[in-house]
Amino acid sequence: MTNPNDAELRERLTPEEYHVTQEAGTERAFTGEYWDTKDEGTYRCRVCDEPLFSSKTKYDSGSGWPSFTLPMNDSAVDEHRDVSLGMVRTESTCAKCGAHLGHVFPDGPGPEGLRYCMNSASLRLDRDASEDGTTDEE
Repeated sequence: MTNPNDAELRERLTPEEYHVTQEAGTERAFTGEYWDTKDEGTYRCRVCDEPLFSSKTKYDSGSGWPSFTLPMNDSAVDEHRDVSLGMVRTESTCAKCGAHLGHVFPDGPGPEGLRYCMNSASLRLDRDASEDGTTDEE
């Protein structure tokens, strides 16, 4: 899949999905589709369908956003310094298409101690995907 242009994205995405993925917006806490989802599968980029996170690394952080301890692999998510809103944070984007996903914080569980705090609007849960990110159609 090639990355869609702006007109295609505006047609395909909801206004909130567009705002979050293309304008680095943030959905309100406890409102997104996946903040409390416990279904198994692969979370993919809403824009380009790239596999990003496994449900096996999702946990309840209490933050109101879907949170993960690790991306699907080392090349799935890019990280960038974000100094907006008078804070210094680490922004997470899809490594394939650059869509804004959320932020990563150093307060998570596990040996890495990271919390990938993502917006539901930037993700699509593929309940039928295998954990390696492939589907039967591929």
